[in-house]
Amino acid sequence: MLYCGYNIAMAEILQVNPKHPEADRVARAAGLIRRGEVIAIPTDTLYGLAANPFDNAAVERVFAIKGRPRNNPLLLLVDSLEMASELAAQLPVPFHKLARQFWPGPLTIVVSASAKLPSAVTAGTGTIGLRLPQASIAVALIRAAGCPITATSANLSGEQDSSSAEQVERSLGKCLPLILDGGPRRNEKPSTVLDLSGAAWQIVREGAIPRRDIEECLGY
Repeated sequence: MLYCGYNIAMAEILQVNPKHPEADRVARAAGLIRRGEVIAIPTDTLYGLAANPFDNAAVERVFAIKGRPRNNPLLLLVDSLEMASELAAQLPVPFHKLARQFWPGPLTIVVSASAKLPSAVTAGTGTIGLRLPQASIAVALIRAAGCPITATSANLSGEQDSSSAEQVERSLGKCLPLILDGGPRRNEKPSTVLDLSGAAWQIVREGAIPRRDIEECLGY
């Protein structure tokens, strides 16, 4: 049985303007994040589970809600390169090239993690995936909450990703206090995940940004 940690009938779905998020609605969601709750939000490609990565209980709840293996690290959304640098041990030169071309957008870049990040977030790998989203709701939420947020897909592990608030509700509605509804996500592909933590870069998952665009950017 899935453990959700909530005693609610169903999540509240709150409609938010995807281009110009209403400040009061974002503030309400940010308050839940600051209190250690997990909510669902629209990202650039799919709906994700948003929580404060520095709150160990919230991170554990993300894993429990999804049924996600504890050895599978979480990616984080940031609102700036400055926030990304605070979460990384260091940012290699290729990072800056990629960020200039593809951020904000659906490119998750894996780098060596800062020691201040909880080990549960990195799953003990010592690395962290970072993305600066184009989605206005996600950026507004990060700024209102005052912290980066998790963004693992809002679905049970192994099941289909959610591209609408209604899909999130069907999958995880009894496990969440709030779903921000920014309309359907029309990009059917998840973000591309690129690992820069080793001696050579490698694509972990080819998604919305194709390999050829990465190779062109990095001069390969």
